[in-house]
Amino acid sequence: MGKELSSARPEARAVFEEADDVLGFPLSRLCFEGPDEQLVLTENTQPALLAVSTAVYRVLEAEGQRPDVVAGHSLGEYSALVAAGSLEFADALRLVRERGRCMQAAVPVGVGAMAAVIGLDLSAVEKVCAEASRGQIVSTALRSRPMVSPANQNAPEQVAIAGHSEAVERATELATARGAKRVIPLPVSAPFHSALMKPAEDRMRPFLEQVEFQDLRVPLVNNFDARKITRGDDAREGLVRQIASMVRWTESVQWMADYGATDYVEVGPGRVLIGLIRRIVRGARLIALEKPAQVEEYVRSQ
Repeated sequence: MGKELSSARPEARAVFEEADDVLGFPLSRLCFEGPDEQLVLTENTQPALLAVSTAVYRVLEAEGQRPDVVAGHSLGEYSALVAAGSLEFADALRLVRERGRCMQAAVPVGVGAMAAVIGLDLSAVEKVCAEASRGQIVSTALRSRPMVSPANQNAPEQVAIAGHSEAVERATELATARGAKRVIPLPVSAPFHSALMKPAEDRMRPFLEQVEFQDLRVPLVNNFDARKITRGDDAREGLVRQIASMVRWTESVQWMADYGATDYVEVGPGRVLIGLIRRIVRGARLIALEKPAQVEEYVRSQ
């Protein structure tokens, strides 16, 4: 991730050099070369994605490109706040590294799970999760009733769910019976954006409170309540609250469309968000940027 851009553009290379220095290990080498088994560890994945996204953005910035509004999906909200001038990149790196550790430590591996429900809207998924949670027997090991809830409102009929493994399994059966086209288990290490992440939220709050958040140069539509924010204090609180709350991505994108956004530029590895936005906003111009040629073509088109 990001290797070609780092080789081609000094702005991108500077981002990776700063990341290596701040974190005290060669994150750039992990991004460029792997190994995959190290890169997929949550505490490494989060700063790696932040670094690649920021590197692409810094190149766009050097070319005179400025966003009118920003948003990020889950971890991406940190990148969006860096782009909005609220959060220093070095601070963001330290925070997401700690965020990954807190989220991984909140639930033992194997206890939680996530799945993507395709073909049911949010209301239907909420009912499925409520029934799956009610129908579970109290676990002796957990000393509580297993639960599952919507975690990511990704698109009108694509909702990720998260919770205890047995509750997710039961919700999968119920969703299939209620007409879901598919229910896909997600290869994640923890049940992100569910109530099971409350310990991670509590652990992250002090770290976030130690960092200075400037007021934003451009508005951000946050994950927690899908509303525009411009104040640094609101940015900080949004990062705290999103950890154990549903990512309201569909509503966030719809807000941007109502605001007048016509071009949506995804910066960083992959095209996942572009695919989701295509299902939310019809007729929008959708651009995914990671490699130098993609960035150059986009800049020429402006």
